[in-house]
Amino acid sequence: MSPRIRTSFPYETTHEDVRIPLADGTLLYARVWRPLTDEPVPALLEYLPDRLTDRTAARDFQRHPWYAGHGYASVRVDSRGYGNSEGLPADAYSATEPADGVEVVRWLADRPWCDGKVGMFDISWGGFNSLQIAALAPEPLKAIVTVCSTDDHYDNDAHHAGGSVLAVDMHARAATTLASACLPPDPRYAGESWRDLWLKRLEAVEPAHPLRDDHSRRGSVREDYDAIEAAVLAVGGRHDPYRDTVLRLVEHLPADRVRGLLGPWSHQYPDQGLPPGPAIGFLQETLRWWDHWLKGEGPLPEPLLRAYVSDSHPPATAYDTLPGRWVGEPSWPSPHITRVTYALQGTPVLVRSPMHTGVDAGRFVPLGSDADLPPDQREEDARSACFEFAVGEETWVLGRPGVRLRLTSEVPRGQVIARVCDVAPDGASTLVTRGVLNLAARHGRDRAVPWEPGATEDVEFELDGIGHAFPPGHRIRLAVSSAYWPWVWPQPESTAGFTLDPAGSFLEVPVRARGASSDIGSDTASDIGSDIAFEAPEQAEPLGVNEPATLDEPRPQQLVVRDVAKGEWRLEVDPRCGGTRVYPDGLEFTEDALETYTIQEADPLSARARSDWSIRLHRPDLAWDTTVRTRSETTCDAADFITSNEVICTEGGEVVFHRTWEKRIPRTPRR
Repeated sequence: MSPRIRTSFPYETTHEDVRIPLADGTLLYARVWRPLTDEPVPALLEYLPDRLTDRTAARDFQRHPWYAGHGYASVRVDSRGYGNSEGLPADAYSATEPADGVEVVRWLADRPWCDGKVGMFDISWGGFNSLQIAALAPEPLKAIVTVCSTDDHYDNDAHHAGGSVLAVDMHARAATTLASACLPPDPRYAGESWRDLWLKRLEAVEPAHPLRDDHSRRGSVREDYDAIEAAVLAVGGRHDPYRDTVLRLVEHLPADRVRGLLGPWSHQYPDQGLPPGPAIGFLQETLRWWDHWLKGEGPLPEPLLRAYVSDSHPPATAYDTLPGRWVGEPSWPSPHITRVTYALQGTPVLVRSPMHTGVDAGRFVPLGSDADLPPDQREEDARSACFEFAVGEETWVLGRPGVRLRLTSEVPRGQVIARVCDVAPDGASTLVTRGVLNLAARHGRDRAVPWEPGATEDVEFELDGIGHAFPPGHRIRLAVSSAYWPWVWPQPESTAGFTLDPAGSFLEVPVRARGASSDIGSDTASDIGSDIAFEAPEQAEPLGVNEPATLDEPRPQQLVVRDVAKGEWRLEVDPRCGGTRVYPDGLEFTEDALETYTIQEADPLSARARSDWSIRLHRPDLAWDTTVRTRSETTCDAADFITSNEVICTEGGEVVFHRTWEKRIPRTPRR
C-alpha cells in the first residue's frame, strides 16, 4: 500500500538550517522543521551520520514536516565528521557519537521554541544512537522510537551471530562506512571551508576494524538495561536481522515505559509501502507515542507487544504483502505461549556441508528489493541433515525457537547452523527462521572453549524470533549444516563437519495459542488481534527528487555463478544504492556498488569478500565535481583475517587523495 500524501496539517510549518555548537567548538549541521506557533513545543531528534542534504533528504521530507505539522519541532542532525558537520568521523562504537548526541539533546531543550522535552527516533544506525543516548539518560530525553536497531552490537549486529564471525554484513558494513566517511561536505551548505573540511577528514579516515569483540560490546545497551530511563517504542520486522531486539527490550525494560511492535517488514520504516507488507500508519502510531510521553495526552498503547503472525506462503524472493494477523501479548514471555518439543529421530549422521551452503540465504539486511528474501530452500536442504515433523493442526509459532543437538567433532573449531522451514505438500521449502552457533562459544559468547577432538557434547542455541502459522498437511523441517557462506565466515577446520546424534536432540518451538484474547486483563477468549488496528500509511509531501532513466542494462540484484572446473561459487550482490538522483537544489548524486563473495566448495580458506563503491557529487551551477572510489577486500588464512582497502578521491578530475591499507587480524579460538 502506497502512503497517502498529506498536504495540510493542524499547524503551518517552517524550516531552517542551523549549526549546533558542541563544547569543544565543533559545529554540527542540522535542519529544523517547526510549527508556526508562539507556544514552545517538544522537540524530536533524528541524529546519524547519513547526510541530511542528500542521502536521507527524501526520507527526511516524508516525516519531519509531518511531525512539525502536528505540533513538534522536528530536527535532523548530521553527526560529527559527516555531511556538512565539522570534525572527524568517529568510530561507530566509540563514546564520541553518543556523547555528542547528549549535547544536542540538551541544546534542543534550551531553545526558546522548545518546552524542554525531547524525543528521539530513527532507523538502523540512528536507531542504535537513540538507544545508546537513552542509556546515557540526559534529563530532557523523555521517549524514543527505535526502528530496526540492536541492543547487542556484539552478537546481534553486523559482526557476529552465535559467536561466529559474519562475512556478508561485517564486510559490507565496513566497506560502506569507509565510502561514506570519505564523502565531501557540500559547498552549497558548508561554504568555502568545504575543501579544508574534506581534506582533514580524508587524512584522518581509517577503515573500520569490525572484529574487536570488547569494542563492540561497549556500544551495547544490553549490558545495562537499567541505564535507560526514557520510554522506548521498539519496532522491527520479520525479515530484519535485528528483530530480536524488540523481544529483549519488552522483556527487560519496565512494562510501564516500553512497547514493542513486530511486523512482517524488511529493514524499512513500516509506512514505506515496500515489500513485504502490509504497511501501516506508522507516523500516526508514533504521534500517539509522542503525545503521551511528551505532551501528557492520550493513553499508553496496549498491549505490551503487538506482533504479526504470517500465514504459510510459498517461497519467493519478494512478497507485496504477507497474509496473516496481528496478535497482542500482555507480557513477555507471554502466557499465551507454550514451548513444544519435537524430538529428532534416526541414526547418527555425518554433517559435512559444502562450503557454498548458504548461497540461497537471501540478503542479510533486506531493504524491500525484489531479490531480498531466500528462494526455495530445497537445494540448501540437500546440503544439510534434515528432520521433519508432520503438522496435524494449524500451529502458530511466536518467539525464538531453540535446538539442542548432540554433536561429536573431530576438530577443535567448527560451527553449526540450524534452519526451520515450512515444507508444503508439493515439496516447496520456505525458510521460516535460522540460527548459528560457533562451537567454541557453546558455553557462552564471552569465552572460547575449543572442542576436545572426538568428544561428544550437547549444545543448545536459539534461532531468530518469528511469527508464523504452519497449516495442517505441511511439515516442519529442521535442517542442520556445518557451513553457511557468506553469512558465516568458515573456520579453518570447517570441512571436517561433525556427527549429529538424534538421540537426545530436539527442536523446541514457542507455540502460540490460537483464539487467546489480546485484551489486557481479559478473561474471555476473542478473535486474536480483533482489537489491534492501524491507520493507513501517510506521509508529508515528497521532496521531488528526480531519478533520470538511463540506457544501461541493470545488473541482477543477486547473481550466483558456479565455476564447475574449479569448484568455485561466486555470489554477486548489487545493493541498489540508488543510481543517479537529481535534487531540487541542483545536486546530482550518483552512486554504484557491487559486493562479491567467493568460495571454493571444499576449501574454507578460499573465502573472499570484496566491495567496490563509486560515488559522484556534482553541482553544475557551482562547477563542483567530486568522486569517491573505494575497494575493500577481506580474505583469510589459518592464522589471520587479511583486510585491504583503497580510497581514491578526485576533484574536477584531479586526484586529491589516494591511500591503501592492509591489516592482518589474528584469528582467536572463536574465529
